Amino acid sequence: MKFHGEFKELQQAIEEANIQGEWKDCDNGQRQFKCRVGGNFSWWQTTGTISFGGKKDEKEALIVKVKAALDNMPENFVANSHTLNKKVFVVYGHDTTSRTQLDALLRRWGLEPLILDELPSKGQTIIEKLEEYTSDVGFGVVLATPDDEGHRRGAPDEKMYRVRQNVALELGMLLTKLGRKKVAVLLKNQDEIEKPSDIQGLIYIPFKDDIRKDAGTSLAKEMRECGYDIDVKDL
Repeated sequence: MKFHGEFKELQQAIEEANIQGEWKDCDNGQRQFKCRVGGNFSWWQTTGTISFGGKKDEKEALIVKVKAALDNMPENFVANSHTLNKKVFVVYGHDTTSRTQLDALLRRWGLEPLILDELPSKGQTIIEKLEEYTSDVGFGVVLATPDDEGHRRGAPDEKMYRVRQNVALELGMLLTKLGRKKVAVLLKNQDEIEKPSDIQGLIYIPFKDDIRKDAGTSLAKEMRECGYDIDVKDL
């Protein structure tokens, strides 16, 4: 079930349908509603997804009530799809094989990967281009692959693989734009590569050669937590 509108509009629809309960705000942009007579649902404003929980009978009864409430709302608020539910910003370095694997996986899930160097520049700088194309995405995936080498000055014995500088820059911009919970870093050969950031709470998902096999399930679960309608079996 989907609702694409403002929280106050959803709140009003629930109140007018006389569905009594309490709302709770969550850190990942999620709103939760607990019905006083049983059942609950979560709503993600970014994607419009509504998911229900609770005991079977109470859950089914709440689904019927909420559906009826939304049916009385303008059609542009309730839909089966929305651009925010499709666009995923992808950052990568020199590993085109991993990029192709990720692109194929996201498209298998019915999503629309946005890759910076494949998008029109329109005379913009890289930063301006990033700002424009991340304005309406709900999630970002960063491919951290061992493309460069580096070490602390005067300590060549500490040499490790690193991501390209553009990857580190775009990761920082995505974190600022979307927040930590909506950015996943796919870390290739994690024992050999320096993590691109020491920020606590980042979502790191390791993989070796096959993203779909090694990281697909974990990535799907993280994106589902942010409201994306993904079947973890569809890998």
